[in-house]
Amino acid sequence: MPLIETKNLFKIYDMGEEDQVHALDDVSISVESGEFVAIMGPSGSGKSTFMNTLGCLDRPTKGTYLLDGIDTGGLEGNDLAAIRNRKIGFVFQGFNLLRKTTALENVELPMLYAGVHQSERKKRAMAALDALGLADRSTHFSNQLSGGQQQRVAIARALVNNAPLILADEPTGNLDSRSSYEIMDLIVKLNKKEKITIVLVTHEPDIAQYSRRVIRFLDGKVVSDEKQNTRLNA
Repeated sequence: MPLIETKNLFKIYDMGEEDQVHALDDVSISVESGEFVAIMGPSGSGKSTFMNTLGCLDRPTKGTYLLDGIDTGGLEGNDLAAIRNRKIGFVFQGFNLLRKTTALENVELPMLYAGVHQSERKKRAMAALDALGLADRSTHFSNQLSGGQQQRVAIARALVNNAPLILADEPTGNLDSRSSYEIMDLIVKLNKKEKITIVLVTHEPDIAQYSRRVIRFLDGKVVSDEKQNTRLNA
């Protein structure tokens, strides 16, 4: 059973006077557990809308989205939030860290929403930071961390609930080249050694080269879906 399966997804925006924009236009995609997929396409191609749909942050106008066999179209409110928290870790271009909380507290947040006890939250958050080489930065606030360190905190936060899927939206967009490659090396390691499924949106071909499969969008449609050799063999 695929981890992600979309069937005939449409996302239609009504612009008035019978003018409609098809942000997604009959998109059917299957992603198996353990895959590393890059989503590419120009601005306005539908890749961000597709990512938001996969993250249960937006609903399609028509079609079906199954996440780990669960039909997300039948979920509302707390149930939808719960599946996001259990099944998905998010990594964003802007890091999305809370500025007035420490690295440790940022990593604890998903567990707080999941009702994990305080002592267990701290233990698991510290273990995640330690695994990413940030144990000595646990009490630092986000403005005391470099861009690469902030993104590592964001990745630690995505991992603490043991979600099988990470959705990464331009995760290197705000980083310099060296930090970008370090973050991508880390994402590859999570995919290959931890068997976490990765779906990554990027407009950068050199970043897409880390993935094993590239899906390209144009005008809301999938125009290509190809396997490829990765730039890393680690």
